[in-house]
Amino acid sequence: MTRTDPPTCEGTSSDPNDEQFGHVVRPTEIEDASDFRAVLVGEPYDGAVIGRRGAREGPAAIRRALAGVKTHHFDEGAVAGVADLGDLPIEAYNDGDDPENHVADVQAVVTDEAAAVYERGALPVFLGGDNSLTVGNVTPLLGGDDSVGVVSFDAHLDCRDTTDGPTSGTPYRQLFDAGLDRLAVVGARHFETSTAYADFLRDSGGTILTADEVGRGPVETADFALDALAACDRVFVSLDVDVLDQTAAPGASAPTPGGVTTRELFSMLRRVGADPRVVGFEVVECAPPLDDEDGRTVSAAARAVAHFLAGVVSRD
Repeated sequence: MTRTDPPTCEGTSSDPNDEQFGHVVRPTEIEDASDFRAVLVGEPYDGAVIGRRGAREGPAAIRRALAGVKTHHFDEGAVAGVADLGDLPIEAYNDGDDPENHVADVQAVVTDEAAAVYERGALPVFLGGDNSLTVGNVTPLLGGDDSVGVVSFDAHLDCRDTTDGPTSGTPYRQLFDAGLDRLAVVGARHFETSTAYADFLRDSGGTILTADEVGRGPVETADFALDALAACDRVFVSLDVDVLDQTAAPGASAPTPGGVTTRELFSMLRRVGADPRVVGFEVVECAPPLDDEDGRTVSAAARAVAHFLAGVVSRD
């Protein structure tokens, strides 16, 4: 299947001294992905969302917002070496007559496409799309000699039972079944999950760090999450924007009060991005049609990508 060409997203500043991501992100082909520090991959699909839809429009909106973000980080300098592989060919699945089957089909397509990126030694930044896509983004890392863990920044645990088929609430149940070794959920919200799922995650070797714990020290919380995956050779990082408080991310698929702040999230993303075991990152459940008129959620998602990339740059 063929990816769509990445859109052209230009920087927005008229100041010639302003270098923005729109000036440095380059469209590229999969064959050249390994030439870059990281590659953007769009995943325009929200057919598995349990609640409010709109995340299919996330990739395009995040790209546009990121294009206007300046590349300079005070500690790490300018972020560079980023390319864009375009969107995966899954948008047509959004309006199918049989959503349950389409979720499984989309996960299979994403698995194949993500595998091609990993095989070239590139670090993908997947722009979702809903949380069901996590299955396809992580599955290519499983089944080999390396142990794999995920750090999930999310208000929810997303390990629901799959009896009725895959949804945006089942990715980690599916991944544990497929061989995932460890999961650390950061920013989980009280009264947003069921006891059965909390017990399942802990029984599966998972770690739950609540939003309250993040508030007592975001960098320390990020370190604790990484320590919980100390036995893992490779780590994937997932960001569901609903980990943010609903005042910061009203355009999430399932916004709730009591979440982390953008500053706390950005600090944690830089910390985990600096870990050399991290081989992939995703942003999911950002739904532009549900956002406020200022595009607050999209702006936070775009800057989350920038802060993660600043962490990757710090490895140098």
